[in-house]
This record gives sequence, structure tokens and C-alpha cells, in this order.
Amino acid sequence: MRTAVALGVLAAMACLAAVAQAGNFLQDAEMTWGDGRGKVVDGGRGLDLTLDKTSGSGFQSKAEYLFGKIDMQIKLVPGNSAGTVTTFYLSSQGSAHDEIDFEFLGNVTGEPYTLHTNVFAKGEGKREQQFRLWFDPTKAFHTYSIVWNPQHVIFAVDGTPIRDFKNHEARGVSFPKNQPMRLYASLWNADDWATQGGRVKTDWSHAPFVASFRGFNADACVMSGGAQRCPAGTMDASGTGSSWWNQELSDMSYRRMRWVQRKFMIYNYCTDPKRVAEGLPAECKIRLRSK
Repeated sequence: MRTAVALGVLAAMACLAAVAQAGNFLQDAEMTWGDGRGKVVDGGRGLDLTLDKTSGSGFQSKAEYLFGKIDMQIKLVPGNSAGTVTTFYLSSQGSAHDEIDFEFLGNVTGEPYTLHTNVFAKGEGKREQQFRLWFDPTKAFHTYSIVWNPQHVIFAVDGTPIRDFKNHEARGVSFPKNQPMRLYASLWNADDWATQGGRVKTDWSHAPFVASFRGFNADACVMSGGAQRCPAGTMDASGTGSSWWNQELSDMSYRRMRWVQRKFMIYNYCTDPKRVAEGLPAECKIRLRSK
């Protein structure tokens, strides 16, 4: 009964998220690869990425951001999507780069997608958490959000938080806060690892594969000419504004996140026996002690 009620709440939130104001891909994004396989549609309100046996495709934001709330509505490859990976992520450049990842690993028809998340700071990653979703992400658009501020990286699906990576720099944990990042999205073939560890390969008889994007919205601080320009109202005069700049999980949001993690998380680097044997990452020890 509790599960049914919670799913009802999540579904209602999905409806609210679906009416979020859409951006314009003609103004805000540019194709980066794919030789024409990525196409802006609906007058700039949507963008479709295509994968065939020759190539996938991808795009990036025209702007670079240093903190913000980034939303994207995505409808994933339907049917047999095994071997395909659809991505939506923020990244800087270089070997010591920062990165915040949403990756969607396809599967055979009737089997669920895997939602893969990761955080890199100063080139250090291996902070993977993976989830199944409580809906079919191929039937309709759903909103995937990254809230990135000086203290938190929060991943959310249709407004429901699924992960909160906190700033623990004071305890020796690197946190992405100094490098501007662009938004990237792509659709590509990764059948050497993406589906059941690479055991299931891409069935090219189903190609071309298409993932659709819309509703790109960046309420964010933009880097231009080496200066950071934030939207009006991001911070008040005392530096304690009420926007995403200071956003953290309320008690209710934290309970919702923990419910999602208990019901739908299928991998957590902090509990991986191999990682534990090597020694827990510092942030995992902090989280365990704070329970």
C-alpha cells in the first residue's frame, strides 16, 4: 500500500515536471558529432539523436556553466535498445576534469533500462550509483535534473531526488566547484559493456535507434570572458539566496530519495565488495558514520 501511494506521488510530480518551460536548441545547443544524425525538430523545441551501424550522434550547450540547475526532458530509445547508451552530463575538459553524469544503458525488449550516475572531481571518478526507474522511460518524456551548487550535486528524476553528492572537501574529498562545464548529450553504441556486461550485443536490424530531447533549461551561472554571470536573484546581498544556489534536501525530499534508493538502486560504489576490500572512499565512510 505504501509503495502504491508513493508511486502515485511520483506520478503526480512527473505530470508537474512535464509542463516545465522548454528552451530552444537552435539558440542554446550545437551538434558536435554524428554527420547529420542529430537533428533539431519542432522549431527548436526538440532535438533527436540517431544511432546506426556507422555512427551515433551528440550535441553540447553553447554556454559553459559554473553552478546551476540543468533540466532536460528525454524519451529514450524504445524496443530492443540493447547495446545503446544515451547520455546527459556536464563536463569540463582535460585529464583533471570535473563531470556529473546521467547515462541510460539500453536493454532487450521488455527488460528495464539501467540509469547510471557518476561524479568526477579533478579527474577522479568511480563514484557510480545505478538505478532502475519506476516507469518506462521510452513511452513518454521525463525530466532529468542536475542541481549543482557549492555544497551539493543533486540528481533528480521528475523532481524526485535520487542522489545527493555532498561537498566534503574539509574531510579530503574532492568536489566539482572550480571548473566551468558544458552540457553534453549523446547516443552511441557500447555493446562491449552496456547491456549485461557486454553479453548482449546491439541488434542492428532495429536500427536506426532514436533518443529524443526537449525542455532543455539552464537556470545557471554562465562563464563568459572569464567572468561568472548568474541570473538575477540567485543570491541576495548577504549571499544567502533561496534559489538552487543554496538548495539542499529537506527532510521530506531526503525521505523520498532514501525510498527510491531502497526500492530501485541496483548498484552503489560504497557497498561494492570489491571497493570495500580496497578500502572505502572517504565520502562513503562519512555517510556511514552519519546514519
